Amino acid sequence: MSADVMNIERRAIVSGIGRSASGRRLNRPAIELTLDACLAAIADAGLTPRDIDGLTSWPDHPAPHGFGGPRVGDLHTLLRLDLSWILGCGDGANVIGILGIAAHAVATGLARHVLVYRTVGEATSQGTGRRPAVMAGPGAGAAPWKTTYGVGSPVQFAALWARHHFDRYGTTLEQLGWVAVNDRRNAADNPDAIYRDPMTIDDYLAARMISEPLGLFDCDIPADGSIAFVVSHADHRRDVDRPVFFEALGGGRPMTSSWEFWPDFDVMAATKAAEQLWSRTSLRPADVDVAGLYDGFSIFVLLWLEALGFCGRGEAGPFVEGGTRIARTGDLPLNTSGGQLSEGRYLGFGLAYETFLQLRNQAGTRQVTDAEVGLVTGGGGPLAQAFLFTSDR
Repeated sequence: MSADVMNIERRAIVSGIGRSASGRRLNRPAIELTLDACLAAIADAGLTPRDIDGLTSWPDHPAPHGFGGPRVGDLHTLLRLDLSWILGCGDGANVIGILGIAAHAVATGLARHVLVYRTVGEATSQGTGRRPAVMAGPGAGAAPWKTTYGVGSPVQFAALWARHHFDRYGTTLEQLGWVAVNDRRNAADNPDAIYRDPMTIDDYLAARMISEPLGLFDCDIPADGSIAFVVSHADHRRDVDRPVFFEALGGGRPMTSSWEFWPDFDVMAATKAAEQLWSRTSLRPADVDVAGLYDGFSIFVLLWLEALGFCGRGEAGPFVEGGTRIARTGDLPLNTSGGQLSEGRYLGFGLAYETFLQLRNQAGTRQVTDAEVGLVTGGGGPLAQAFLFTSDR
């Protein structure tokens, strides 16, 4: 079977990108933010709404605490789209997985131009109080039973992974802190980032504890905003100034969705996603010029680095220590927008948006020199996706 058939995502490109105003407590309707981002992405692709024949988002169901934006049916009506393909995604295409679903839709001829969007209003929903737990409240399903055992939020699961890594491999809190410090250093040059003030490793260590050993700066920031992309068939590249090409994708959801039942705490879904990603391309970790690794919690970055092969198992602490290797001028420029720890929690879409800017040479003062291969990941713990993009083919 030919590589083109095996890797049908290579028949797709990202032809347009757009984002709305972003920040804390914007107090603007989610549908308004969504329309701003989507119309910007469509125009960036050199298209009009009449050209869009595919539409998808995640999650496409009522979500608590501003976690989800308008449903695809509502956006379809407001933009008056004439669609041949529409998908309101649930569990299987979570986080950034809908990018792969859209790529396969255009690659197989179900649509030619698919609009993909993600909208959050968590900061406005939170108000001036503390951030509510995603696992609690309406729509949380069976998760609340776990609060009986002291687990009411994903940070408490992530803390178990961090403690395991510390105990088995000798990883230190100071090493982990360089993920957050590097994010903040990059955010200083991003006008869309929520936290831009300088932060030192001492500032990180002095922050209040959230779920030991994870502190305040190990957790992503509730944000408001919308980010949208247009995924088109690859032959549209001739009509686009700066197309971004899908190279390969991978996904994973091993064993069970309940982290506490996994037999090996060294393994999260990132391991499966990374294995599939590298099996679908001849490129290797050394070829990656810029990476956006999902940092809903800082420990996820260490686990992604190991799963993807940038370092060996248990070696991610020394890899990030000092922040030199992961700096914009380092071996692996990491989360150059500031990531979710400083730019804001856009559920991986902010990382993808930044990677596309880098590959289009549009990242301004954050631009990584000669960025041609970009890696983006989504999720952590029980679910994960990984994408490899290139600036040319």
